[in-house]
Amino acid sequence: MATTYDFPSDLLAGQEELHQVRAELSALLKRLPWSVEPLDGFSDTAGWRKVERPASPGWTPDEQAEVEKLRQREHELVVFVTGHRFWAEVAGEERVDARMRLKHAREDS
Repeated sequence: MATTYDFPSDLLAGQEELHQVRAELSALLKRLPWSVEPLDGFSDTAGWRKVERPASPGWTPDEQAEVEKLRQREHELVVFVTGHRFWAEVAGEERVDARMRLKHAREDS
């Protein structure tokens, strides 16, 4: 039978916010131009796969600030989740399983 873990509410909340921040960052990066700095477009058909990029206007200072803010929050949450006191209560050989269950806890509820 699979082990169940009684995750603390602050750990669950931190993991949930981490999911949200990563989704927000991913969506933002997909919307932004491919290059942070303005660059000309290019086409490379000589490699093993064709690569093409249109000219990039670059990111605005506001866009750069938003990406930086989300990356900083993601870093803070990763440190919080991975360094949480709960992990000291879990036997070493069970930590990988517990971590995977935490990552998918919202799917199970």
